[in-house]
Amino acid sequence: MNARKALVIAGINLRRLLRDKTGAFFMFVFPFLIILALGAAFGSGSTPALGVTMPTTAGVLGHDLRDRFEAIEDLAVRSFPDVEELRSAVEKGEVEGGLVIPRGYDDRIRAGETVPLTYLARPGSSGTELEVVVNGIVDQQSVVVRAARFAVSEGAADGFTDALTSAEALETDVADVGVLTRTAGGEAQIGTFQGGAAQELILFVFLTSLSASAMLIEARRSGVTRRMLASPTSVRTILMGETLGRYAIALVQGLMIVGGTVLLFRVDWGDPVTTGLVVVLFSLAATGAAMLMGSVLENAAQAGAMGVFLGLVLAALGGCMVPLEIFPPVMLRIAHLFPHAWALEALNESIVTGAGPAEVATKLLVLAAYAVALLGIATVLLRRSITLRAN
Repeated sequence: MNARKALVIAGINLRRLLRDKTGAFFMFVFPFLIILALGAAFGSGSTPALGVTMPTTAGVLGHDLRDRFEAIEDLAVRSFPDVEELRSAVEKGEVEGGLVIPRGYDDRIRAGETVPLTYLARPGSSGTELEVVVNGIVDQQSVVVRAARFAVSEGAADGFTDALTSAEALETDVADVGVLTRTAGGEAQIGTFQGGAAQELILFVFLTSLSASAMLIEARRSGVTRRMLASPTSVRTILMGETLGRYAIALVQGLMIVGGTVLLFRVDWGDPVTTGLVVVLFSLAATGAAMLMGSVLENAAQAGAMGVFLGLVLAALGGCMVPLEIFPPVMLRIAHLFPHAWALEALNESIVTGAGPAEVATKLLVLAAYAVALLGIATVLLRRSITLRAN
């Protein structure tokens, strides 16, 4: 085997893909656009917004309730002039939830009434979670109001206003209850783009590799492979060159996504050795799958279309579309039939806990086994295909 010739063949394959503007776009630009969109839509870095509509007759207690919401650090409060505009904003997703403070809120409470508040949210949205916060703040004010009413009923205050002032003063003297939160599995916090970056890395490395298998078919059908065999180039050299070409495509894209997300989105991939090994091994598995497809199929257009289809289906089954954590048990077992799930779990452990190679050794070994099996089968079939066409 001539190593120099094999590297030349690999370089030609990589340059062919880079010269294709469509291929270059899906390799270098599209993954980052998807990561950006997913991070903006579902990332943990966004601040929930609460819309509030409050008439001028809401009085002191109405303004006090709004001030309590504004005092929450991780909550944005927006004012709306009427209920219809607030409802429209909730429906369009401009705010997660909406609170309607009714007319005469202050006067009705001072008169001893129980005043209902209306909360608006879309079903199944994050507004349902925000409702818990809203209920908690409303309960805080209710405690003060009930304390003031109790003071009046017991003759401990001249009127409701004096009782309310005393209750509010006592509220500030009561010690707050501190709540310490920790992420299960470690101290690391998942950033806006990190979960999506890991999923898109696995998705696009495999998808691009399968789509690039069409070049392998084109080389056979156009006679390029036959002409190489007619020269002083062995079958082993051609096989090694084609393998390195496919691997270069997968590895370059994987490393580019890792490096690009660090620079553009400040993604912390955790342990660099673990992340690097996952990229290297998964790229090998993707290379084997691409060569297997390129050796079995005979039509380049068919390979391109099937590569996209299989790439998306396997990505969905392997956890690149929906997090593995919410897979039911049966689907989770199916997901682990594919290398995607093993690679994602290793990356997620690295991101969340900074797991080193020893801690994800089983997952790395499984990825290595997939790579060896796919490359072995693909090499045998591709050698047979090249030999038959040469004869």
